[in-house]
Amino acid sequence: MKDWVQRIETAIIPYFEKTSLAAFFLGIASGVPYTLLAATLTHRLSDAGIDKKSISAFALTLLMYSLKWLWAPLIDRVPVPFLTSAIGQRRAWLWLSGIATAFAIVMLGLADPYHHLEQVIFWAIVLGFCGATADITLDAYRIELLDPSRLGVGSGLSQYGWRIGAFLASSGALFLADKAGWNVGYIACAPFVLIAPFTSVFMGEPSRYREPQALKNPSDMLAAFINPLSDFLKRQGAWLVLLFILLHKVGDTMANLMLRNLLVSLSFTKQEILLGDVNVGFFALLAGVFVGGILFTRMGMKRSVMLSLILMAISNISFAILAHCGHSMPMLIFAVSFENFSSGVGGVTIVAYLSALCSLRFTATQFALLSALAGVLGRFLTGTTAGALIDSIGYVNYYILTTVISLPSILLYAFMMKAGMVDRSVAEN
Repeated sequence: MKDWVQRIETAIIPYFEKTSLAAFFLGIASGVPYTLLAATLTHRLSDAGIDKKSISAFALTLLMYSLKWLWAPLIDRVPVPFLTSAIGQRRAWLWLSGIATAFAIVMLGLADPYHHLEQVIFWAIVLGFCGATADITLDAYRIELLDPSRLGVGSGLSQYGWRIGAFLASSGALFLADKAGWNVGYIACAPFVLIAPFTSVFMGEPSRYREPQALKNPSDMLAAFINPLSDFLKRQGAWLVLLFILLHKVGDTMANLMLRNLLVSLSFTKQEILLGDVNVGFFALLAGVFVGGILFTRMGMKRSVMLSLILMAISNISFAILAHCGHSMPMLIFAVSFENFSSGVGGVTIVAYLSALCSLRFTATQFALLSALAGVLGRFLTGTTAGALIDSIGYVNYYILTTVISLPSILLYAFMMKAGMVDRSVAEN
């Protein structure tokens, strides 16, 4: 009995350490802007009567998250005037990007999709850029704050935080939109992104942060972009690792970005979506994150990632069944629960793997590149083809297709495991 108590204590204590809790709060701030673009905006546009092709095109605003590696070296190397000298490089960028993101959320909330869709487009792009910039800084701060032995725990708590942020942005905006309009729903979400810079007030600059050399000439700036990539590409199997990262979320991203459109087309009300998609899905995802942490500890990184990939691929089938069944609350709850549980498991294991790939010399740039690759293809395909595909083959076949699209990444990862590339790709910090 004492052994079991000791094991439970050993498993739980790391989740309550200061740095682990900081990762949780950073995750909350990260989840809000992304969800406002990926889910809440889709619902808002559907309510406004915007056609499916136009709505799916808004997924292209999320490409900012996939292109963030282009300016990530600036976050690593360029100081923020006055702030960097006062509070440090990472915290300075946390404050600058956090305030800019909050402002963009307010302006997107004030834009009117009925009469001025061009304003919605503009502020959605601005929010995508500011949110992606905040993500660059948040991820670097989290990785440098955590001890390597706590990357799994930190990734799990970061995912918990991210999902709570997504829950607040989704359920909060939806609840307030039903009572007072979409403007109020969006504006109320703005303060949540400031949780990250306020967390940094208590944590200070990360202990593992390595001060870069000052930029003295144009060649130094060029090196700031080239060196992080060349460092990664020197590792054995680097190109296959990058290909896996590019492919592994395509099916999942295509499925999730069009989910709200599916629910609206099936005549689910705001209250039904709030219960079935947001509330029930939230708790299913938290369960998945918890299980993902256990699986990562018990099975190790390689096998837990493989199991996550299989679960995420299968979960898309549940949306095809929902589309076939039509307006059914039990089926909605099952489909959303299964998908969110699978995403929770994958969120822990895959984010921990991506974090382990990053060299501390180039934390912001390398993680920005890897996390950007993880979503770029899915977001591009959703934005350019999803609406037309659904019009052509229907929702049922569309979600079956997203499952089939997930299979190549599973086969590629199996090959990488067998060839030993997963272990050899991890950074030596």
